[in-house]
Amino acid sequence: MARIAVIGAGTGAMAAAARLAVAGDKVTVYERSASYGGSLGRHEHAGFVFDTGPGLLHLPAVQRDLFVKTGRESLEQCVTLTQVDPASRHLFADGTAVSLPNASRAGVASALDAALGGGAGERWTGFLERARDAWDRSRRPLLEEPLRADHQVLARDPYPALRQRRLLRTRRAATVAEIGALELGDARLAALLDGYALSYGLDPRTAPASAALLPYMEQSFGSWYVMGGMRELARAVYERCVARRVEFVFGAEVVRVLEKDGRAAGVELAGGAVAEADRVVLGVRPRAELVPGQQVWGAGDVTVRSGPAVPGRFTVLLSLRGGRDANAVHRTVVHSADAAAEREAVFGGRVAAHPTVTVLRPDDPATRPDEAHEAVTLTAVVVPQGPVEWTDPAVRQRFAELLVERAEAAVPGLRERILHTEVRTPAETEAETGAEGGAVPPPALAGAEGAYLHPGNLTRLAGLYLAGGWSHPGGGLAHAGMSGTLVAGLVVEGDGFRGSQ
Repeated sequence: MARIAVIGAGTGAMAAAARLAVAGDKVTVYERSASYGGSLGRHEHAGFVFDTGPGLLHLPAVQRDLFVKTGRESLEQCVTLTQVDPASRHLFADGTAVSLPNASRAGVASALDAALGGGAGERWTGFLERARDAWDRSRRPLLEEPLRADHQVLARDPYPALRQRRLLRTRRAATVAEIGALELGDARLAALLDGYALSYGLDPRTAPASAALLPYMEQSFGSWYVMGGMRELARAVYERCVARRVEFVFGAEVVRVLEKDGRAAGVELAGGAVAEADRVVLGVRPRAELVPGQQVWGAGDVTVRSGPAVPGRFTVLLSLRGGRDANAVHRTVVHSADAAAEREAVFGGRVAAHPTVTVLRPDDPATRPDEAHEAVTLTAVVVPQGPVEWTDPAVRQRFAELLVERAEAAVPGLRERILHTEVRTPAETEAETGAEGGAVPPPALAGAEGAYLHPGNLTRLAGLYLAGGWSHPGGGLAHAGMSGTLVAGLVVEGDGFRGSQ
């Protein structure tokens, strides 16, 4: 029985912990905060309940596999999953609106034709067919295997971009924005695609065309909500860990990974306490000070990202008087009136004047005190803490008011219904999760010479592994869960583990 120390209690780290405990190891999780869940936080006020992190689950098969492999009760026996239908409603700058059905390619095509004009559905379907090809080409090395030392295989973009004859020369889309401009043939379709990339914290102008996988996954495998709030998923994973006898130590900040004879040998906690271990799983963002004097993160040339390139989230939690409309949509995206200016701001270190706003209105009695009230969440992708001082009350208030103003397109009369407002910025994310600047990790992408890969699960220090959104295969609930699977496989089967067949 090996002793394994897991740093952090996010869902990816807990997935690794549960799987390792089932394999017979003695697992202890050290979490700096007072609770589990990482980004899957919850805020409660006067009978209103809000998710403070992801509002929907995609690729639920990842979580289903975790529960199948770690106990008798399935995921559906531990939480109540509901498909969100329509999956999303989109309000474009020209006033056009379209609701996209959940996991129905034919339904999406019909909805786009009806809202945007004949041919829009066909162009979007053709794009998704090419995205499926990219999925088939890259799924295993990008998502289902530990990052290989020769990860340059992922440097080439798998998206089969169309050849376009423009100005006496042939062009092919290399970025998300170029797919919109060269292949989709409609500014609103381009905005739809850009919105998917932006929601994951990716700049459409530079994100490789392989980011087409993101709308493909959502529209092929569906969007799901966990009744009671997404925090219930974290609760279920935590309880599965406890049932497998994983020990949790909360309020325990790890300041250093111990090393002995060239191997990870345990952790040192703030205050000087030491916990020895045979292996260590790091489930938080890698930091140089955790292993002083060495560069151990990742495989090959993939290194830890730095700087303000990875954005955070600005969230407004609204307690409303008045019940939820019978025809309300769970998720509405109010697209920017000036997308170019928004990208310049978000990825240039400034506050956007025309943000894209996602409005969440869950049909869930657990989120409100009674049927005469409603809980609504507004979210925008923003520059992280640092380039913008999100602790400044004036900055917070102005941007919150801007989001409310923009969201009224989705919820008419919103401002008059507000009983209470709670604002959460990248500053709160940084304080609560320890993520530098409150940045939210994006998923890994192939292409762009490997610039969108994350450090590998297997590090250069023997016995030290990386799990969670800041490691391969990147951020998002599904991707983080995959990282836990990969780490458990590496620990149990050895460094030659290549993923499940």
